[in-house]
Amino acid sequence: MTGLRALTTRGRSFLASGLAALACAFFIGEHDLLRVGVLVVSLPLIAAVVVARTRYRLSCARRLDPPRAEVGSEASVTLRLENVTRLPTGLLMIEDTVPYALGARPRFVLDRVEPRGVREIEYRVRSDLRGRFPIGPLSIRISDPFGLVELTRSFTVSDTLVVTPQVVALPHVRLSGEWTGGGDSRTRSVAAAGDDDIAPREYRQGDDLRRVHWRSTARYGELMVRREEQQWQSRGALLLDTRRHAHRGEGPRSSFEVAVSAAASIGVHLAHEGLGLRLVTDQGAEHLTDTGQSWSLLDTLAVARTSSARSLEYGVTALRQGGGDGLIVAVLGGVTLEEAQSLARLRHGNVTGVAVLLDVAGWDRPELADGREYRAAQAVLAGAGWRIVRLPAGVPIADVWPDAAQRGRFALTGGGS
Repeated sequence: MTGLRALTTRGRSFLASGLAALACAFFIGEHDLLRVGVLVVSLPLIAAVVVARTRYRLSCARRLDPPRAEVGSEASVTLRLENVTRLPTGLLMIEDTVPYALGARPRFVLDRVEPRGVREIEYRVRSDLRGRFPIGPLSIRISDPFGLVELTRSFTVSDTLVVTPQVVALPHVRLSGEWTGGGDSRTRSVAAAGDDDIAPREYRQGDDLRRVHWRSTARYGELMVRREEQQWQSRGALLLDTRRHAHRGEGPRSSFEVAVSAAASIGVHLAHEGLGLRLVTDQGAEHLTDTGQSWSLLDTLAVARTSSARSLEYGVTALRQGGGDGLIVAVLGGVTLEEAQSLARLRHGNVTGVAVLLDVAGWDRPELADGREYRAAQAVLAGAGWRIVRLPAGVPIADVWPDAAQRGRFALTGGGS
């Protein structure tokens, strides 16, 4: 029945014509017409049986290069088809499933794949939207040489292309941060202590014998080793304002997409400088699997969406509860005076605060850019010692990032601030 359902319009026409010929031959007793009818009916039936037997003849693998692509850049998709039987295939029409955001569905025709033969097909995809996009499964339409039967088979394997925000290279800006340790000794630096003052610990299975501390071993009567040297890492936090009402514009040029791109650029830049970064939004802290790298940050930002939150309360609370951040970078949309005051209180002691303020009014109505509330929030943050980076519509983050080097009390008069 599967083969009969796969009959094309031509195949159904042959079958109907053959049945009509058989009926006419039966009523008029014409033997030659009977033979013609049998032949015409048998052609699509035989084709259906042959095509149905080819259902498990192919294996498929897919490779994405690269598996992560920036918005607006292309990725290559390579399909590897292998004929795993000892019989050649017939005509194959191949179609891969891709989301609309990546373009039209790619279609290819393979005339014949020899026994144990391999074919590789490559096509390119491109997206102007961030996100995680499934590619696949691959479907193959198998047809007989006469075009009487067309059978569609689909593989189950699919892959995911991650389209990350646009990342631009930022100039180096000197930003301070709190240095915290990650080794065995959290209270002293081995480099500043004499060999006799090193706090040893008992030997553990797998410890390097070159770290054995012989004086402590003789004193305690058991094998002792030096503690690992302190591993230092600068820690910071990145706050991204995702509130829907705090942004303006639609599509890739909206203030929200600019904010996401700015956060990605800053996060990658700081990660390359060795900063252990955590991501916080107005919804709270986001889980990053590799705080010393940028892949997890980009994967998270790739699927960032606007929220219905009306305040930054949860984000501020997450920053305050996290603690240990020597640097806080806040990428903000439209903020009120009260929200600016709440953020201002996060900067204390040796904590460095950098506020990237998007002049969101300029996305809809340029004549309202740099309004009264925007300047008031800027003044509050600058007065609390935050470094202000103004980001108007149409200005790349790389052009204004050097303003992050300015101290808060000078931010209103220097550079682009």
